[in-house]
Amino acid sequence: MTKRIFIIADHGMALIYFLQSDVVQTLLDSGVEIVLFTDDETKDRIAERFGQDGLIFEGLRLKEANKYAKSVQPRLQWLLGYLRRVGGSWRINNEAEDSHIWEVLKENTWKFRIGIWLPSAIAILFLRTFKWARKLLVRIQMNFTPDLYGDLFEKYQPDLVIASTAGWRIDRYMLREAVKHGVPSMAAIIGWDNPSSYAIPGAFMDWATCWSQEQKDELVRGSDWVADRVHIGGIPSYDGYFRKTWLMSRDEYFKLHDLDPNRKLISYACSFVHFAPNFPNVEALAKMVDSGQLDEDAQLLIRLHPSHFQDRPAIFAEERKMIHDLEEKYQHVHVVRPVALGGSLGYYGGEDMDEKTSMMAYSDVFVTVYSTMVVEAAVHDRPIVAAVIDVPGGWNKPEKYSLALQKIGGWPTHLRFREANAGRVAKNAAELQEIVNAYLNDAALDGQERKAFIEQEITYTDATSGKRTAEFILKVLREN
Repeated sequence: MTKRIFIIADHGMALIYFLQSDVVQTLLDSGVEIVLFTDDETKDRIAERFGQDGLIFEGLRLKEANKYAKSVQPRLQWLLGYLRRVGGSWRINNEAEDSHIWEVLKENTWKFRIGIWLPSAIAILFLRTFKWARKLLVRIQMNFTPDLYGDLFEKYQPDLVIASTAGWRIDRYMLREAVKHGVPSMAAIIGWDNPSSYAIPGAFMDWATCWSQEQKDELVRGSDWVADRVHIGGIPSYDGYFRKTWLMSRDEYFKLHDLDPNRKLISYACSFVHFAPNFPNVEALAKMVDSGQLDEDAQLLIRLHPSHFQDRPAIFAEERKMIHDLEEKYQHVHVVRPVALGGSLGYYGGEDMDEKTSMMAYSDVFVTVYSTMVVEAAVHDRPIVAAVIDVPGGWNKPEKYSLALQKIGGWPTHLRFREANAGRVAKNAAELQEIVNAYLNDAALDGQERKAFIEQEITYTDATSGKRTAEFILKVLREN
């Protein structure tokens, strides 16, 4: 009998994980049928690009799901989601979760703080202390199971549902529907910081596959996953890096951005800009390149973050403009923006893996804050700088929470980067200049540490994580 799987890809990173790796192809080659659920508006475009026999594309009915979230006891649903995100066990590093707690406090009214934030603080203490409290939270969430996908479960009769999160996003509704229909489910962890930043599942789930022992420990110790049901498969999305699938030639890439082939390339990848601005880091680098403060003639290439294209809050778009102004002001400063897929996937569609790959591969020094791209740059064996130049008050906006970039260094993933000595941290412009010069003079600096770091964080570097993950999925299908 043919096995059938539902795969929920509600994020562009999930499209890379499943469709631009060997995961889906290995499953199809084994005779498994797949129904892939993604953004309704871009479903047909994705199907045109990746469609083949045995692979069916369906919309996630996102409008209906979001309507349910906003119309059926929305405050309670929001509260459950908030507690889910910040209620991970004390047994792991909770600093990323703590940052969200203070963000919610800062960005809401005094009535909210008294009526919801303070009582929820007591609930968080229980959640972080007691396993039974975390289990109870998952059980309560199951009361919010809209009948959005029942017809699809009846139509396709899936044997397994796989999501790219543990129900931390809108995928929670389909995962709850799976429980209702007695269909087992699996979380494929696609984000580096996801297990330490989002904590408790949004539905009862059966298995997970993750990058590393570090992530497995966070899932098991932080949110009570059964250790025997958490698989370490590596990160399929990076197989293409090791195979050089997306790598352009250096000449082609430099022509794409009008770069000078005779100048060293310093790249800056903007991080998620929610807590603090990237601009002080970018401006410091631009001035260095322009003023000749570096030991080698250099140029700066700035990659904007997808969040820079959000309409709200306006600060993200404002920073985008400020960065483009630097490009106009300085001759050797260039800006690249991610390619938009559209719909809810926005600028997270994975449409420009060739550009992103080549940027890292040809950078003489790679600079970011503490984004996931420190791992990706280490895969490409590039010298890495975590720039954390702070300005007093951060965004300096009323009712906008700001967290000093230097404090973000205490988050679990960021802390591991620092402890591994896989790169160097620059707290001010003088330190940034010193570190960039050190790397320009010796690209091999910290090379062994970078290698050890990627082995710690992604486990497998043999370009077979996609196949390995698919084989785990097949094993689950055979045994259950």
